[in-house]
Amino acid sequence: MKRIFSTILQYTIFLGLGLFLLWWTTKNLSPEEIQHLKDALNGAKYLLVIPAMFFLLLAHYSRALRWKILMEPLGFQPSTINTFFAVMLGYFFNLLVPRLGEVMKCTMLARYEKTPVDKIIGTMVAERAIDVICLLIVIGVTVLLQVDIASAFLSEEWHKLINKDPGSNRFSGLMLTVGLITIFILLIFWIMRRFAHISIIGKIKGLFQGIWQGLTSVRYVKRRAAFIFHTIFIWSMYLLSIRIGFFAMESVSHLGIKPSFTILSFGSLAMIITQGGIGAYQLVVQKTLTLYGISEVNGLAYGWLLWAVQTLMVLVVGLICLLLLPIFNKQKHESIRKNIRETDVA
Repeated sequence: MKRIFSTILQYTIFLGLGLFLLWWTTKNLSPEEIQHLKDALNGAKYLLVIPAMFFLLLAHYSRALRWKILMEPLGFQPSTINTFFAVMLGYFFNLLVPRLGEVMKCTMLARYEKTPVDKIIGTMVAERAIDVICLLIVIGVTVLLQVDIASAFLSEEWHKLINKDPGSNRFSGLMLTVGLITIFILLIFWIMRRFAHISIIGKIKGLFQGIWQGLTSVRYVKRRAAFIFHTIFIWSMYLLSIRIGFFAMESVSHLGIKPSFTILSFGSLAMIITQGGIGAYQLVVQKTLTLYGISEVNGLAYGWLLWAVQTLMVLVVGLICLLLLPIFNKQKHESIRKNIRETDVA
């Protein structure tokens, strides 16, 4: 009962925050701006959204292949189709209930491939750890590609906070920001060591240890080149889907690879904040695109477009996988039994 209540509370908080952010992005829009938002969405070239959805689907298929590679050292060889079904169902159920996707992903594969759930969960931890590292790398590349924009933005926000003078001492503002981040990180490490006996601190420490164990487990992967290829391919497809998506809306069609990196970096973080990224993703894309001279209304319209593409693809493909999974495995098991009977007769 306690776990059910916790799940409902968690779902309510995540969804409530998302709905609040949706309201926040539109509360100050004038009737003319709201009409402009509708016109931008109605005028989008939705046929060009199809390639973006295809690239996302390729990324998820590649993720299934990478997961199989992680399971090989454990002696498991699940079928590619079942692994892909499980991956898509993980995304599908995560849209419905926070963190349910991870449970369903492992449970479904274990059920149809007869593999221990606890060992599969270990590979999932490794996957999550790799994704965290990849996201940090993407954020690092994003900053390096756009040092001028990043420095100007941080400096402007810092001086807005300190003295309302965004035009002076950019370098000192950036250095102060970096210093504060460094102090914050060191403080976190000190708290982890000093208060490790407290339950919540122990859980957080355990999370970081799990990430580290997941990362180190990659050394047991037999096909490392293939694993690295799929990891790069997954994030490349994410990036390409955003880049192609620009062509679907005239107001952002001129944007290139740098804004794509920025949206990938901060959009990925936004997807974690709320249920299915609703509200948070639109807000992040809206604010991100203002750095490139895009109006907030057009930025919000593109945020809605990107979010809808990702969510619709997961819902449609996830539902198809949910229907096909038992059908495919029934036919598979019937085929195996038929082959066994023919062998016995022979």
